[in-house]
Amino acid sequence: MDAQHIHQLITQYPIVADLISLKETIWFNPNFTSLAEGLPYVGLTQKDIDDASDRLTRFAPYLMHAFPETKPSKGIIESELVSIANMQQRLEQHYGQSIPGQLWLKKDSHLPISGSIKARGGIYEVLYHAEKLAIQAGLLTYEDDYTKLASPTFKTFFSQYSIAVGSTGNLGLSIGIMSAQLGFDVTVHMSADARQWKKDKLRAHNVTVIEYAEDYGVAVEEGRKLAQNNPNCFFIDDENSQTLFLGYSVAGQRLKKQLNEKNILVDQEHPLFVYLPCGVGGGPGGVAFGLKMAFGDHVHCIFAEPTHSPCMLLGVATGLHDEISVQALGIDNITAADGLAVGRASGFVGRAMQRLLDGFYTLSDESMYLLLGLLNDSEQLKLEPSALAGMLGPILIHQQQNYATLHQLSQKQFKNANHIIWGTGGGMVPEEEMEKYLAKAHTLNDKG
Repeated sequence: MDAQHIHQLITQYPIVADLISLKETIWFNPNFTSLAEGLPYVGLTQKDIDDASDRLTRFAPYLMHAFPETKPSKGIIESELVSIANMQQRLEQHYGQSIPGQLWLKKDSHLPISGSIKARGGIYEVLYHAEKLAIQAGLLTYEDDYTKLASPTFKTFFSQYSIAVGSTGNLGLSIGIMSAQLGFDVTVHMSADARQWKKDKLRAHNVTVIEYAEDYGVAVEEGRKLAQNNPNCFFIDDENSQTLFLGYSVAGQRLKKQLNEKNILVDQEHPLFVYLPCGVGGGPGGVAFGLKMAFGDHVHCIFAEPTHSPCMLLGVATGLHDEISVQALGIDNITAADGLAVGRASGFVGRAMQRLLDGFYTLSDESMYLLLGLLNDSEQLKLEPSALAGMLGPILIHQQQNYATLHQLSQKQFKNANHIIWGTGGGMVPEEEMEKYLAKAHTLNDKG
């Protein structure tokens, strides 16, 4: 994009200038609408979410057998919701801003099998594909005990097929581990920013890892091209997959059950705020869809992105979606938040969810590290940098009076609110790597 086009874009959308300057930026969506008005643009319904939920229930016996760590949850891949009251106090102290209501952490960071939010969508899409192949071959019926999928017969059957995906790391882990366990020949195309330990873990599961010196977009494009040459290869497309999206969406009803068990109300007088780190958009988009279907207009979904990779904010704010990249504006897409290092947002998610997302903000790598340290010190919880992106949300919502005005929220409603930070990854980070994160965080905290 040449200088003239960038100037025109800034004139039309002044926020673009803030993104180009790498300023920590807040944008509350002026075009948000009700679930009833926004739902037709998604093209999916509650029936689709229920179908995904039923499929995961069918696979639960197999998952218990193949991954014993899922036995406590009876083969259902789900995370805890925990109160982080100490962190709430630390945030208030550090930023000099009170947070009315209660702060929670959704620990997708510690999901079984692959230790990130990608265990929802990535594993679901592999299971969806495996079920489809097995049923078409007459080897499986919906009424069967799916534990049979662990037999040598099925491993031999699936070995005829391959699965490929492009990833910055966590999606690759989920798809690679699950595909290899079933018997698929699986290849993960990893972008330059992917952590070495994630590549090593995949290779330890007999997954083929192809590394690129370029970013996520190149890894996806190259993976897609190679898959097209093999009729037995299924390419999992993080940018456009409705199946991935639906795997994430199941989280909505499950969270509703968790809140009911804790006697937490979500209604007009008790709003729910959920803060979701965003890369290409599939994970947070799917979760946000599920949340809107579960809680209607009483849930507020806010996306958080690195200052160097604000692709979804850029796409939604300008309405250009996947027709524009951060690199086109001279933004380098280099961030310590490897899972969020995406230069071009999913056009499918942006167009489907743009009327149902309530706001976006960006934050620097330094802010993520600082928050990582505060969480570890206050709650003894360890997450990877990208998973801390949502932690700044409750501060920003209350620092910016225009959010309350835009959504006609009273102080009483804020006082009754619950804030959920979606912790997206970190549970499987090797101890040595985590110590490096914490050392950097403590350096920043000491400076502060």
